[in-house]
Amino acid sequence: MTNDAIKKQYQEAIGRKIIFILFSIFLLMFISGLSLSLGSAGITIWEAYATILHRLFPGYFHVSWLAETCVWDLRMPRISLGILTGFGLGVAGTVMQGVLRNPLASPYTLGISAGAGFGATLAIITGLGLIGGDYLIIGNAFIFAMLCSFIILAFAGRKGATPEELILVGIAILYIFSAATIIIQYFGEEEAVAAALFWMVGSLDRASWSQVAISGIVLVCSVSLLMIKSWDLNVMSVGDEVAKSLGVNVRGVRIFTLSIVTFMIASTICFTGTIGFIGLVAPHIARLLIGGDNRFLLPASGILGAILLVGADILARNIIPPVVLPVGAITACMGGPLLLYLVKRRRKLIM
Repeated sequence: MTNDAIKKQYQEAIGRKIIFILFSIFLLMFISGLSLSLGSAGITIWEAYATILHRLFPGYFHVSWLAETCVWDLRMPRISLGILTGFGLGVAGTVMQGVLRNPLASPYTLGISAGAGFGATLAIITGLGLIGGDYLIIGNAFIFAMLCSFIILAFAGRKGATPEELILVGIAILYIFSAATIIIQYFGEEEAVAAALFWMVGSLDRASWSQVAISGIVLVCSVSLLMIKSWDLNVMSVGDEVAKSLGVNVRGVRIFTLSIVTFMIASTICFTGTIGFIGLVAPHIARLLIGGDNRFLLPASGILGAILLVGADILARNIIPPVVLPVGAITACMGGPLLLYLVKRRRKLIM
């Protein structure tokens, strides 16, 4: 095969990946519009889009007061936080699976979500926390999520630390904080325990524009830094020794990327609670469809994570209306069978 043919084949492959990402963005926009339109107010999907455009271009689009209130003030913060959370979880899962070379790595399996759940439970049941007032639960969740991250990073900084050891550390943290959470709940009052359990399952009900702004800023900064390291992540996927021979500071990249990811996740799940399976499933779907090049895999996994979470939120709000189910329970119900399907599909591709 000539150099021109190889170059053409490579450009075609890149083109397919870009097309897939663009299609995923369009699908996310459609699902978000559908989510904005669903509810008792009877707003159409076109009215939902028009309401957003009315805020951006006031002189060109006109909508009713009901549509503007329902879409912009009530539903838009929830869906925006869902998009940011899903995107962050998808990117985080991709990076963790890459630097640790383990298909089961995710914010949940590394214990970060368990730490956040313990912090929130401690605040809800006992009222103890370093930050008081309205930010007691959010502050506690963030602090304990970061504490779990520091423990993992401390082990990652040790000389000779392997990806396998970091996975075991994460599982140990998961069990420790899960057990501590159960002990606190055992001595709590019924209403407080119910509130803690609802928080731990994960929900978008508490979304606000201030939370969206904080999550958005953290997400943009974090993903930008991770994209800079995308080539190093590609090299590390073939092994530490090969990466070192090509001039990659494996230990430094691992600590840097895990630090960025854990801060990004801690800044998100402190608002939403524990939402599982998105960070585990979305990277596998993206990797199966477009390959393992992190320059495209990171944004694709993020967009797919956002699609999955917004889709799960649609189900949570509309399965048994007017009751809104915790979105974390829906993602778990969706993620389990989907993961089994991906395992079966990958096995067929390998054979």
